[in-house]
Amino acid sequence: MESPNQNQQQESSSGSSVMCQLVSPEGDHLGAALYLPHNVGPPQLQEIVNHLLHNEDKLPYAFYIGDEELSVQLGAYMQQKNANVEVTLRIVYQPQAIFRIRPVNRCSATIAGHTEAVLAVSFSPDGRCLASGSGDTTVRFWDLSTQTPLFTCKGHKNWVLCIAWSPDGNHLVSGSKSGELILWDPKTGKQLGTPLTGHGHWVNSLALSTEYVLRTGAYDHTGKTYSTAEEMKEAALARYKKMRGNAPERLVSGSDDFTMFLWEPTISKQPKARMTGHQKLVNHVYFSPDGQWLASASFDKSVKLWNGITGKFVAAFRGHVADVYQISRLLLSGSKDSTLKVWDIRTRKLKQDLPGHADEVYAVDWSPDGEKVASGGKDRVLKLWMN
Repeated sequence: MESPNQNQQQESSSGSSVMCQLVSPEGDHLGAALYLPHNVGPPQLQEIVNHLLHNEDKLPYAFYIGDEELSVQLGAYMQQKNANVEVTLRIVYQPQAIFRIRPVNRCSATIAGHTEAVLAVSFSPDGRCLASGSGDTTVRFWDLSTQTPLFTCKGHKNWVLCIAWSPDGNHLVSGSKSGELILWDPKTGKQLGTPLTGHGHWVNSLALSTEYVLRTGAYDHTGKTYSTAEEMKEAALARYKKMRGNAPERLVSGSDDFTMFLWEPTISKQPKARMTGHQKLVNHVYFSPDGQWLASASFDKSVKLWNGITGKFVAAFRGHVADVYQISRLLLSGSKDSTLKVWDIRTRKLKQDLPGHADEVYAVDWSPDGEKVASGGKDRVLKLWMN
């Protein structure tokens, strides 16, 4: 491949090129600044980045100027923005995570069983099982192929507010309004050990930048199976290392004081960024699977999008007419107004409106394979949504 900066001086003086600096998501320069012709767009930039990084397998990248994705050629961008050609254009390249997401648009099943509001839903890492937590104090496991209950688990003394699977799918932990945590065996529905206690009050929401790969372990969208636990561990570790890269893990916390903090716990006990803008309490925070984006849901009826590395505000999504309770990846929100909404991160607009629940929607989850969505709420039913 020819060097991208050949004949720089001639191109520059004729005004047909732009001085560009390619930058990694962490802010590191990729080589020196280059003069690039006006007709260079994302496909050519992708070639240049793969070349400069010596990638044997050509990887897909997206390119950002500020917090806006570059979707046109450089010349057209400069014209649209009336940009100063004397200033070096800083272009951030971001690896495109290979996640298959289908924009869901219909309800495929309504599953009854809980006797009070459904407050939490979560797919198992392999996507075959669904767990739910409810105001009726039970945790339920559901078989997605038959859409029937597997187990009803009793043990909590108050509302089940949150649930989480272990990455190998062999355990589920649930937390309640009383503050205790209970560990369950999804294969039998039996409680494992005694409840864990310690919290004096609830924390609204925490999210880790590596949460998606930690949650799904060895399972990716290809549906590959493993013969031993050791193989699964190796595959999970490889996925984690690839996703994390050289950067430290990031943690985000959302609070009743309307703010969020972005942390790098292994680096500093001080927050990396304080994120403000919500007008009411922050109810839920969530990283995109690749850790590049951060979304927050609030009782101010909005969903906000932030840069997952710097904490910088990117966009606000408005459309719900009541409190937003929860968000799931790419970018799905459930609200007090009884709807789910799918938002397009690229255009920053509403992509799909999903009415169907008879009352407030408290919980949403996108399956790890990107094929379906589960939701639950005050109407006590679970709904499955598909394309």
